Amino acid sequence: MRQTIDFRIMKLFQIDAFADAPFTGNPAAVCLLGDRDPDERWMQSVAAEMNLSETAFVRNNGTGWALRWFTPSIEVKLCGHATLASAHALREEGMLASGGAARFHTKSGVLTTVQRGELIEMDFPAKKAEPAPPAEGLIEALGTQPVRVSRNEFDYLVEMESEEAVRTLQPDHALLRRIPVRGVIVTSRASTPGFDFISRFFAPGSGVDEDPVTGSAHCALGPYWAPRLGKNELVAYQASRRGGVVRVTVNGDRVGLTGRAITVFRGELSA
Repeated sequence: MRQTIDFRIMKLFQIDAFADAPFTGNPAAVCLLGDRDPDERWMQSVAAEMNLSETAFVRNNGTGWALRWFTPSIEVKLCGHATLASAHALREEGMLASGGAARFHTKSGVLTTVQRGELIEMDFPAKKAEPAPPAEGLIEALGTQPVRVSRNEFDYLVEMESEEAVRTLQPDHALLRRIPVRGVIVTSRASTPGFDFISRFFAPGSGVDEDPVTGSAHCALGPYWAPRLGKNELVAYQASRRGGVVRVTVNGDRVGLTGRAITVFRGELSA
């Protein structure tokens, strides 16, 4: 007797987040699960198949949206660009009213997003970095002496002397992979007009050598630069090959992150 297969088709998107045009910013996959509640192994397999820095899984839980994020190799507790992409996908599918708010239930608590014209504002927890000695091998991996080293629960935050030093940095990813943190944020004041600070984010230990634009890193970067620059509203640029703009507002223990998102393709997942 032939077995009947229930494919339970789910919608799948690839969306460029913190992007002003297609093929810029940070691409994220977004899977709308419908009423399916898959296990972690399945979600990790899908994320590995997508092979993007993050794949988001979104499910209506009755009081909002359950949201989880996976790199190709691990689940993470906080991701900005895939949250932005998730809110964008829900709005495009008519699941969020124009200008309406979304409440995402995540491993970092409840995160909210609001549509403001073409922009999406996100309310995230601040992840302040405190001064810390560099991990063994960190300076060697970066290949240069930083101005200052700090750390929070996720990452090292390393300040460099100039924007040029950040842009031209060529770290040793194999050495960075040995450091027991999610990733390393490298930053400096911006010299490019229109931006307050610049950064890059390296996370080879999490399966991503260099992330194009990292929303969650700005949960640390905003609180780091706000007192140094004397302002709570900042415009940041993440200087990866793709590049992306993040507007950051620091408000006590919360950080607002704002950016645009653009759908590159949509399809169906039937595995």
